Amino acid sequence: MTIRIVTDSASDISLEEAEDLGIEIVPLSIRFGEAEYTDLVDLSVSDFYQKMAESDLCHQLLLLRLGAFEAAFKRCAEAGADGVICINLSLALSATGQAAQLAADALADTLPVKCIDSKSITCGLGTIIRKAAGAAKDGGSMDEIVALVENLASRTRIFATLDTLENLKKGGRIGGAKAMLGTMLQFKPCLDLSSGEVVEAGRQRTRKKSLIWLKEVLESEGEISELSIIHGDAPDVENSQHSFLISFLETRSGLINLVQLLERMEAPES
Repeated sequence: MTIRIVTDSASDISLEEAEDLGIEIVPLSIRFGEAEYTDLVDLSVSDFYQKMAESDLCHQLLLLRLGAFEAAFKRCAEAGADGVICINLSLALSATGQAAQLAADALADTLPVKCIDSKSITCGLGTIIRKAAGAAKDGGSMDEIVALVENLASRTRIFATLDTLENLKKGGRIGGAKAMLGTMLQFKPCLDLSSGEVVEAGRQRTRKKSLIWLKEVLESEGEISELSIIHGDAPDVENSQHSFLISFLETRSGLINLVQLLERMEAPES
């Protein structure tokens, strides 16, 4: 039985890697004011950061049209798939998974499609997708891959810190008064997205202290099988200026620079 994997672009898997993995990616849509852009198609990483920096307008993640997922599922069937597993970003953050389920229901008589809420985003979702794609290539059954994905989703953790609240305000996530208060007090929000929702896990006064918080969180997690560092327009992190954090991670992970859904929703320099 041939199983194909489908996901959305919140996984931060490039179209080139998707082709290598043998998966389908349905691009998300992002709106700045009245202008609508398609992720991976007409909105690059640099374009996004430039628009977010220059615009005072709220940017929104738009609900995908039903036809986008239905077309992706049909392409899988045409490529010889006997079944499809669609793994999407957290339902607590977006209704994308609901659109995928509606498309799956529309094809229920012709193609088995299982939709799974990853309860994750960005590299967390991407890691789950890569593992699922590997299992599919190895000939795993629908039930085996679903069990793998659900297990991985339950063990995936995402933590983040933000340098500014300005882009939270632009994204409509907090009000102007709270953003102004946060700026005046100069605190850096610490976030835990492990449940699939954005939960404030603390506040620090400087970037150095917020990165120390990240290091302490990682140490409290015990054994870590895989770990990625990701940032939003914060090249000093990639350049290893914060050696206390990098030294902890260098034997456990690769350092990657990806633009992510969280960064797009929240802020550069996260």
